[in-house]
Amino acid sequence: MIGSANEVMNLAAKAARGGGAPVAQAYAFGRAAACHLIANRPAADLSAALDALPKGPILDLPLLLMACAEARQNEAEIPAGPLPDLTLSYAQSQSFACTATRSGSQITLSQTFDQPAAQLPVKRVTLPDALAARMQTLAAGLLVPETEASRRAGAGAGLTDND
Repeated sequence: MIGSANEVMNLAAKAARGGGAPVAQAYAFGRAAACHLIANRPAADLSAALDALPKGPILDLPLLLMACAEARQNEAEIPAGPLPDLTLSYAQSQSFACTATRSGSQITLSQTFDQPAAQLPVKRVTLPDALAARMQTLAAGLLVPETEASRRAGAGAGLTDND
């Protein structure tokens, strides 16, 4: 599948949410997934992160980076973890200026909290078909079944759809 970075980001976030990730971590995964693919890092890392749900890097990496930001550490060392390229993508996806370099089993973050992150190039992103299908399957888990009982419980627009 070839799509915009925004489409890939949204699909990845929905997939993580469908796989059991909390909303904030799912959103962070979507941003990191777009950064990951734009940087031509291995798509297999994204599959591995989704396979680890409801645990794993999708839950752990945003919390790790948040702890570094809350401590206001301009320089921080974090473990590279089992998916070091994905860790680099999470660092790159921060809203403030953050660079990450890997050295062995450690990643060094250089963070500037009062400077916004550089904008990533807007471009088309290639998402491997197998990964796109996996993400779409997980994202479908967010949908409510179309039944009379679900409609009575409030699902759907009902008779007044004014979107």
